[in-house]
Amino acid sequence: MLAVRCQSFGPPEALERVEIDPPVPGPGEVVVDVTAAGVGFVDGLMVQGLYQVKPPLPYFPGSEFAGRIAHIGADVSGWETGQRVMGLAPSGAFADQVRVAAASLIPLPPDLDDHTAAGFFINYATALFGLRDCGHLEAGETVLILGAAGGVGSAAVAVAKAMDARVIAAASTETKREAALAAGADVAVDYSQQDWREALKAEIRETGLQMVYDPVGGDAAEPALRSLSPGGRYLVVGFASGTIPRIGLNLALLKRCSIVGVDWGGASRADPSLNGPLMTTLLQWVASGRLSPAPVSTRPMAEVGAALSDQLSGRTVGKLVLCN
Repeated sequence: MLAVRCQSFGPPEALERVEIDPPVPGPGEVVVDVTAAGVGFVDGLMVQGLYQVKPPLPYFPGSEFAGRIAHIGADVSGWETGQRVMGLAPSGAFADQVRVAAASLIPLPPDLDDHTAAGFFINYATALFGLRDCGHLEAGETVLILGAAGGVGSAAVAVAKAMDARVIAAASTETKREAALAAGADVAVDYSQQDWREALKAEIRETGLQMVYDPVGGDAAEPALRSLSPGGRYLVVGFASGTIPRIGLNLALLKRCSIVGVDWGGASRADPSLNGPLMTTLLQWVASGRLSPAPVSTRPMAEVGAALSDQLSGRTVGKLVLCN
């Protein structure tokens, strides 16, 4: 079978698709024919050796996937070959097949297509965990989502709307703002402009701003924090801009606001039981029509290097998904 391999850390264009032996499931494991695999910002960092954890080489990237069960190992019950599933793998999902623990799989409902499902798990679990469990977002509140057209941001837009919030999307181009509006945002602002906070003020004059969801960091962070209403919550989700902002804590004091770290990955590793209820809620919302997942961007698996490069440089819109 074909699998994407990182032989040495470097630019994504150096990734290669190589022929390797197909995986064989062990006890408690299954092998899934991968139809689509989600790409996260972390994947681009990992193959460059820039993430906080460096995997041993050669490294086979990819964690999120959707597909059909091809083979079932010993001591596995409740699953059938040909069954549509989604899940997370420790690595190796950018391939024709992936071997995973059966316990890590989630059956795919008929109303969720493979492309959307492949990019669903991480970003939507992060959004629900952040907005509901960390930020305690209430219906009717106004939330500003930075980087709203990316995979993380667009998922947050969709989940916030499912929670009956008013969503202001911040994105840097007209195309990205249109994508954020298509994902469900009520209004969009251009946060690439020097005076973007003035446009934001006009949108929150009557409602105030109760929450900021920030997966970007960088220069946008301080203006966003300054725009919070007293008692607001600032959710720190990530630093896709590549810059960790330095913000004086006097602002938190003066704004009487909370700065809350949202580390879904760390929380789920510390408590593996966290994800089951999150995914149950999200998939129930999808089935009922309460949650409408944002559109994804798809590329062939053969274009993995260029696709990761485009994502790292901000040229992609929506969650990036690689397809077999």
